[in-house]
Amino acid sequence: MVRELLADCIVVLHLAYAGFIVLGIVAIGVGGILSWGWVRRPILRAVHAGAMGVVAVEALIGMTCPLTVWEYALRDGNGEPEAFIPRLAGRLLYYQLPPWAFTALYLGSLAGIGALWILVRPRPFRSRRTPPPS
Repeated sequence: MVRELLADCIVVLHLAYAGFIVLGIVAIGVGGILSWGWVRRPILRAVHAGAMGVVAVEALIGMTCPLTVWEYALRDGNGEPEAFIPRLAGRLLYYQLPPWAFTALYLGSLAGIGALWILVRPRPFRSRRTPPPS
């Protein structure tokens, strides 16, 4: 019971991670057009690009996502979640395509994020430290 609950939580976390990347791409693009200031926050943009970078590197080196590994280990190799939300999340995350298609998708997404970095420039990082008195 506890293992299934932990596995379900991992699936939902995995979906949130993927959603952050996908919805982030859409929000940054739309936000650039509509002049939303928050899409130019440098920390948000760096974390977003880094999140996609991790996925792309995993795909390039042939590494299975640790969240997938942990979920399957908690389910003893049975990847079928029973609860509704984890089952829905699992269906959105896990689909059958050849590995090269996922790698191409991830690299294309990373390239798109790079293009958005140029088209919707983030504000520069600012130091929070106050300058010393003169």
